[in-house]
Amino acid sequence: MKLNIFSEIPQPRHPRLDEGLGVWSETDALAEVALCGPRFLAPVPCCSVTKERLRDGFDSDRSAAMRQHAMLRTVLEGAGVTCHLLPAAPDSPDMCFTRDVGVVTPWGVVALKPALEHRTREVDHFATWARSHFESPVRRIRTGRIEGGDVCIARPGLLIVGISGVRTDDDGAEEFCAPFIADGWDVLFYRFDEHFLHLDTIFCMLDQHRALACVDVLDDEFLQSLSRRDIALLPVSYKEVRRLGCNVLSLDGRSIVSGTSTPRVSGMLRRSGFEVLEVELDELAACGGGVHCLTMPLERRRDFSSPGR
Repeated sequence: MKLNIFSEIPQPRHPRLDEGLGVWSETDALAEVALCGPRFLAPVPCCSVTKERLRDGFDSDRSAAMRQHAMLRTVLEGAGVTCHLLPAAPDSPDMCFTRDVGVVTPWGVVALKPALEHRTREVDHFATWARSHFESPVRRIRTGRIEGGDVCIARPGLLIVGISGVRTDDDGAEEFCAPFIADGWDVLFYRFDEHFLHLDTIFCMLDQHRALACVDVLDDEFLQSLSRRDIALLPVSYKEVRRLGCNVLSLDGRSIVSGTSTPRVSGMLRRSGFEVLEVELDELAACGGGVHCLTMPLERRRDFSSPGR
């Protein structure tokens, strides 16, 4: 598989080695990411967080959202990550939450199948963009529903998929997971209540053996399944989950990008040995998404000198 990824400014194609392309885990060194500016951001009442904010009189400030998103891009680029911009579309108010419409796997890019109609249009925009920027084909999910916030490529050989039955259902999960299962991966499904929108609002990997998790919400069987797979959990409270405190981005298993709304979580991460890069994202979080939602990893570089897959 050969990938060539571009920003909106045309760039010459450059060859890459097949080995290491794509995304094999949530926490390998992030090299390339897809972002989309919140130019047409609007609060869509499709999750409990946004519904609550709208009830309290929230109205999005696009100028503030654009400034916050630009700061996120600055932080990522400052960490050596190449950011590629998908063009915003006026019919897609949630398109800045790029995570949900596509996932790059060890076998290439997959355009997903969101539950809501306006997000389906985002997939069309993304698939068109990806076909012009990737040398390999773009696989589209055709059955059921699946969104990227429910997909966690935890580490090489372990895939975790959340199924609420609303944003991601059995059929969508089954089609997405087929290549992983065929390759012999351990695939762990977790069923949770739709109140939490996506898995990445209550569980997020930090490195290959540690994750943030809302342990009071996750059921005991899932917690035991994680323990058996040698994943230790740093606890996040329900109130912090409501402020997207569990929704973070691991840059390399050592540095974590997080919002500023949950200082206790940031302090816990630092005490656990992580570097935390905080970005104010309250305008975007009020519309239902945090750092993890706003970023679609296109390439994470693996250390092939280490043992394992």
